[in-house]
Parts: sequence; structure tokens; C-alpha cells
Amino acid sequence: MATEDKNRATAAAILPLVGGAANVSSIAHCMTRLRLGLHDRSLVQDEALKAVPAVMGVVDDDTYQIVLGPGTVARVTPEFEKLVEEGKAATPAAAPAPAPDPSAPLTAEELAAQGAEMKAARKAKNATPFKLFLRKIANIFVPLIPALIGCGIIAGLNGLLVNLEWLPSVTPALAAMASGFMALIAVFVGYNTAKEFGGTPILGGAVAAVIVFPGVANIEAFGQKLSPGQGGVLGALGAAVLAVYVEKWCRRWVPEALDVLVTPTLTVLISGLVTIFGLMYVAGEVSTAIGTFADWLLSNGGAGAGLVLGGFFLPLVMLGLHQALIPIHTTLIEQQGYTVLLPILAMAGAGQVGAAIAVYFRLPRNESIRKTVKSALPAGFLGVGEPLIYGVSLPLGRPFITACVGGAFGGAFLGFFNQLGDAVGSTAIGPSGWALFPLLDGNHGLGATIAIYAGGLVVGYLAGFVATYFFGFSKDLLTEFNVSQEPTATTPAAEPAPATATTAASGPDALAKEPAAV
Repeated sequence: MATEDKNRATAAAILPLVGGAANVSSIAHCMTRLRLGLHDRSLVQDEALKAVPAVMGVVDDDTYQIVLGPGTVARVTPEFEKLVEEGKAATPAAAPAPAPDPSAPLTAEELAAQGAEMKAARKAKNATPFKLFLRKIANIFVPLIPALIGCGIIAGLNGLLVNLEWLPSVTPALAAMASGFMALIAVFVGYNTAKEFGGTPILGGAVAAVIVFPGVANIEAFGQKLSPGQGGVLGALGAAVLAVYVEKWCRRWVPEALDVLVTPTLTVLISGLVTIFGLMYVAGEVSTAIGTFADWLLSNGGAGAGLVLGGFFLPLVMLGLHQALIPIHTTLIEQQGYTVLLPILAMAGAGQVGAAIAVYFRLPRNESIRKTVKSALPAGFLGVGEPLIYGVSLPLGRPFITACVGGAFGGAFLGFFNQLGDAVGSTAIGPSGWALFPLLDGNHGLGATIAIYAGGLVVGYLAGFVATYFFGFSKDLLTEFNVSQEPTATTPAAEPAPATATTAASGPDALAKEPAAV
């Protein structure tokens, strides 16, 4: 009961700070974030939200996203939905935040505000048709992540029991639980695709179900027998999108009296035939090419490929292009049982952790930023990097770049071992950092896989720390940020500290004009 009260209290603390129930148009959540559609963003009190104990950070994107962390978000969201439903008619006005003192030393809160402003500027630039399309793709696959994680962990447990020859009567049941979802993932992808593109979800699922139906083994296309599951999630995606367009065409031309009979029939018939005699074969070839390319890239590129993937992943996230990788991860999991790309990309988070620790030691006088680092580090170790990125490294500028250097070295470490033949993969997408350990799989035993991944994390931590400690701060940056946040009323006016003028000139207004110098 105490836990329920805590989750409800968190939801109750958040609601008035986002403008009240009347300002909320939609509610959803992913692995770590509460995602809200808001009528008026100006009613949101960002700084007050960040001060809520359970809130790790906020991100203003196509939806307003409140970072609560894995586990917490799944418990707070239902309570938040209840409160919104109960108070939909009420719109309590939020008290305005006090105006900042322009002469005060820069605080972590003001630094985080700068990170939010930079994110908002990127959001405006990122609202291109292509990136909006990628967001739709992400919205299709993100709801599947909890099932991928659960089934992936069961698959890992089952593999361990089989290798140890323990519980032989139980392992077949575990194998069925681990594989059942993946066997039917095309259906769920089809359902979500139709929903996201404005069609009838169940029709998208029905068309995608053709792909996994065992009877397709009796059908020939392009001179070859089809295989159940051929084309996988990419085929399901294409089939469901086609079904949406066929359904919309039928809605325009079929008389209303016949719509309930004709539209679903034509949608499944036309989309199903195109899927069987076209999309399954084409998507199957594309899926095979993706798997072949991923293997070739790491087998031949090795450390160089890992360095590029680990180093440039966070910039891809900043641009919104990382969402294009989600279908690729899912395709690799379908084909090989794990994705070799995700552990390498997870090294970007290790670089962020190392960089944040370096920031902590390089700014010994800035208690506010050090407090932010200490509170965000546990989540960073577990793979939740938003508080460190938007609250520390990104608004500082150069530490974000050196954090990417740390990710590059960690990725190079894993890439090197992949080139040697030791593949390190993940059986699901979503988790990162330490949270990825239960999902690891590879081709040379679980012990070796865990050791290589752990080694990559250590390399990422160390490289991020060293790069940031020695190259992450210019003299101006240190002068600006390495100042005490304690009250300075007792300092004699006749003997001001040498950095006072610089600090006064670099308050929140000055920082809001441009990022910290790099």
C-alpha cells in the first residue's frame, strides 16, 4: 500500500506542473518516460518538475516526456491517468516560477534549462517528413519492448538451464514461452502499424498474420516455395501499411450500406495477395541482406566499425535518426536470436557515465552540478542516460563530445572481439548499461559474452572519464562553472573574487543565448 501511495503522490506532484488535467490531451509511456500530449506547453513548469524527487529529467519533443526510469514509469502512469480522469474538468493555475537573479552563479537547474532549450531548438529542426516517419516507426515497435525483454530474459534463463542440464522437464516449457511471442511478432507489428497510420488495427494484424501462417509453405512465389515467417517484421510493416491505404480507398468509394462487409474483405484480400506474392519475397531478401551486412560489417570492420557506431550513436539520438535502427534490431533478433548492434551502441551510455564522473571531479566548487551528477549516476549505470545528457554534458558542450569519445572506445572494444569471432548480442531491445546483462547472448558461451560486454563498459567509462577530465574543459569553461553555489553575502565588497565578473556575465540569460564554449 505504501508503494501505491508513493506512485500516486508522484503522479499528483506532476499533474499541476504540466498545467493540470485539462491541459493533458494524451498519456503514454515507454521504458523510462511518461509521454504526455499537452494543449499548451507554456503552462508547464520545467524547473519545478525537475525538482520532484522521482523525476530524473524532462525532454520536450513531439510529446512532453518526463523521465522517471524503468519500473517507476509503469507504476506512476496508471495513477496519473486516474488523476487526469478524475480532474478533467478542473484546470488549476500553476504558480509562476520566481524570476532568476542574473547576477547569481550558474546552477545545475539553469544548466539543465539550457539543455532543454537546445533540445527544443533541435526539435524544430527535426520536424521533417522523414523524421516524423521515423517517429511513427518507433511508435510501432516501442510498445513491443516489454514483451521482447521478458521473453529475452526467459530465453537466456532457458539456455543456461539447458547448458547445465538442469530441470529438463521445465526447459521445453520455458522455450515455448520465450519463442511464442517472437513466432507471432509479425501480427503485433501489423496491428500497431495499422493503428499508427490511421487504419483499423485488427485488419493490419490480420494481413500480417498471413506471413507467419504455416500454410504459406505450400505457396510458390518467384519460382520459390515460401517459408512461414519469411519477410518477418519488415514484411508485416509493409503489409499493414498497404492494408491501411486499401482500407482508406474502400472507405471513400464503397457505399455505406455495404461498407461493413466489403471494406474488410477487400482490405484483407488485396493486401493479403500482394503480401503473399510480392512483399514476403522482397522483405525476406531485404531482411537477409540486413543480417548479412551486420555480420560483414563487424567481421571486417571490427574495431573501426565499433568505434563509429559507439561514437556517433548519441548524435544520431540528438537528430532523431536512431529510430531507424529499431526495425533492424528486431530483424536481427528474428534471424539470429540476438542483435549484435545494440551492445555496441550501448557503449555510448558508458561514455556518458565516465564523462559525468569527470565533470564531478573537475568542478569541485559547483555543488549544484555535482549534486545533479550524483543523483543521475545510478540511472546512468542502468542505461538511463537522459538526466546526464540533458542535465550535464550536452549544455556544457565539450563534455558531450568527449563522452562520445568514450562511447567510441567502448564500441571499438566490442567490435574488435566481434572481428575475432566472439559475437556479443542482445536478445531484446530497450535496456542498456548494466540492465543489458540479463539479455546478453553470443556464439561462445554466456560467460565469455558477459566478460566481453563488461570489458566494453569499463573501457567506455575510462575513456569517457579521461577524455573529459583532460580535454573536456577549456579555461573559460572552468572559470564559468567551477564556482560555489553557496551564498556569498559575507564576501567583502572591496575584494571581489577574480571570477566574479565572468560569473556575473554568464548567468542564465547569457547562457541561454549560446551553448557553452567548446
